[in-house]
Amino acid sequence: MHLIKPGEGRLFLSPLVVFLLLFLGFPAIVNLVYSVSNVSFETLREPHISGFGNYVDVLSDRHFWRASWFSLRFGIITAVLECVIGLFLAIFLSPLLAKRSWLMAPLMLPLMVAPAMIGLMYRLVLHEFAGPVPYYLYLWFGDSPAFLDADNAFRTLVVIETLQWTPFAFLLFHTAYSAIPLDVREAAALDGATGWTLLTKVELPLIKPTLVVAFLIRFIDGFRVFDNIYALTGAGAGGSTTSLSIYIYQAFFKEGAIGKAVAASVILFIVSLIVLYSLTALGRRKGDR
Repeated sequence: MHLIKPGEGRLFLSPLVVFLLLFLGFPAIVNLVYSVSNVSFETLREPHISGFGNYVDVLSDRHFWRASWFSLRFGIITAVLECVIGLFLAIFLSPLLAKRSWLMAPLMLPLMVAPAMIGLMYRLVLHEFAGPVPYYLYLWFGDSPAFLDADNAFRTLVVIETLQWTPFAFLLFHTAYSAIPLDVREAAALDGATGWTLLTKVELPLIKPTLVVAFLIRFIDGFRVFDNIYALTGAGAGGSTTSLSIYIYQAFFKEGAIGKAVAASVILFIVSLIVLYSLTALGRRKGDR
């Protein structure tokens, strides 16, 4: 058996370090420079450093805080719904999938479609004048809600996001739930644990790491959501569906405020790092107990 010498570990890591420096380090440095500069598309090559005015503009912009609140709510609500529904389906369908594993393929179909295509599809289906759903609601019930107006757009987007990405959480939970050893369940049954007690006292604690990971992945993905919202509603009526990603996009491409857009992205990046580090430290502290 070959033991790795102290110097060999650094040698093995050097390709990864070089990759990170080339493909992540340089753009990060450029973004930091742009975030403290007065820059436009005409002066991209020669930005004029002007201090932290871009950060002040972002933090004093009520639209930034409104977009942040939208992204936070959207990320938490969709992550909770996807994990709860995905866990229920993983447990409920476990006996069926154990006998007919081919059923997993059609259940994963929503993951095969690009989010932007999902947004376009539902934009056509829910369109107030041309969409089939409002048409049949008018035909059968005499009325139909405006699914994409300022009052209902958030709920509509939450439902669409949940429908598309619940299969992802379901796949993770099904894999973890199926991996629980049979002898663990049998031992618990011998101790009198059945039904709800078996689920809450034995099975859920065993798949808890998967639950946490799935929630974090779905929250991060929901928090930075862009493509399906942009294709479905854009910024929305009165900015009602402006996420942080759409806020940055509009500042960069529509307003031409490159420094402001980059400053907002840097703030988002720093906050994300702090949140991830805090959650990692919390999980490590619980693991040490």
